[in-house]
Amino acid sequence: MAIKYKKESYLSFRMYEIFTANSKTEKLLRGYILMNPKIKEKLDKLKQNPKKEIGAHPLHGKFKGKFACWLESNLRAIYTINEKTKLIIIEAVGTHKIYQ
Repeated sequence: MAIKYKKESYLSFRMYEIFTANSKTEKLLRGYILMNPKIKEKLDKLKQNPKKEIGAHPLHGKFKGKFACWLESNLRAIYTINEKTKLIIIEAVGTHKIYQ
């Protein structure tokens, strides 16, 4: 007897998509990417595994439920992950001051 399975569940891999929460964040992120194109490569890695890549880690306190990652040595992104729709929504970009 052959085992039946859905091809999608084993063979397809859908990467996450990245969106920004607002126009201010989008403008900041675009500016940082223009200054350092390697940030785009890091965001592409984040799409593969938003909970583990580029130093991603869950936040606590008032940011509970959100994640942060390093885009540069002093540049952070705070984001939420929607597992159902495979979306990463970047809510803030900046230095450690974005946590305040």
